[in-house]
Amino acid sequence: MATIGDVARRAGVSQSTVSYALSGKRPISEETRRRIERAIDELGYRPHAGARALATARTDVIGLMAPLRTGVDVHVIMQFVAGVVTGASRSGYDVLLLTQDEGVLDRVTSSSMVDALVVMDVENDDKRLPALERSRQPAVLIGLPADPHGLSCVDLDFARAGAVAARRLIDAGHRAIALVGSPVEVVSRHTSYAERMTRGFVGACEAAGVTYLVVPTAASAAGAAASVDRVLGMMPEVTALVVHNEVALPHVISRFREAGRGVPEQVSVVAVCPEDVAVSMPVPVTSVDIPAEAIGRIAVEMLTGLMADPARGEVRLVSPRLTERGSVREVSAPSGGTVTGDPAAATP
Repeated sequence: MATIGDVARRAGVSQSTVSYALSGKRPISEETRRRIERAIDELGYRPHAGARALATARTDVIGLMAPLRTGVDVHVIMQFVAGVVTGASRSGYDVLLLTQDEGVLDRVTSSSMVDALVVMDVENDDKRLPALERSRQPAVLIGLPADPHGLSCVDLDFARAGAVAARRLIDAGHRAIALVGSPVEVVSRHTSYAERMTRGFVGACEAAGVTYLVVPTAASAAGAAASVDRVLGMMPEVTALVVHNEVALPHVISRFREAGRGVPEQVSVVAVCPEDVAVSMPVPVTSVDIPAEAIGRIAVEMLTGLMADPARGEVRLVSPRLTERGSVREVSAPSGGTVTGDPAAATP
């Protein structure tokens, strides 16, 4: 492997001159720069990453905190990760994936491991925020806490997504609607997206005066079956569902079919999920699509902007887009309606 000394000898200059050419710390003549670049190409020299980081105070690495906590859907998490990796690669950065939670943030922010951070699985009152605010590395959150602490955030506007999904069913004439939501573990952690989703759904139902029910659902076949049984027991007149649980979605549809309620003949469904999940169902599902990869790329775009100008902090919420796929049946709507709901379930 070629060394910086080999490059210096081939170019006929000192090692310090090669170092200046690589770091840009001091001006050198154009002729000397061309000789050094030609020597680098001929020898196939690659600067040592650690030495480059010491010389430039940069690592060209973005840290991605994606803690794999209970209740998270790894398939969806990896779509966000793919977006971050793609955006980072386009901007000349590598990505260090951090899947643990305890102690990792302090270790990363107190060292020179990364130039900046993207932080996922954000809670309403996230304990990581004060440390991120103090950190010398800029950070972008994928998620929206109750108080962003001045940090930059990007996410789908889940409150509007919940409202859009509910209103699609209300506009179709449905007056008894259940939200099959995130797992109990996600809800109990007060994860931001789950609470915003529920708030938007409940707000739309109450504004329209329709009966609603919110049921946290384990991300499994058994969890989906239990939630469907609960919905049918508490709201036997249900004719429509909003499902915000990618893993449970196919099992929810299957359980309703077993109960003699097919989709969309007897039960209409709107999902809030990535597009590939919605189109992979036996009955393609009308959905508010979660553009996970796009949000990951936006996070990196915001991050590179922050590295250039730390005063560019912002909150960016992506507007929800509903795609029709035929899982909503239009029904005749009776006048008026009654809000019964399940207050305990409706408030995570």
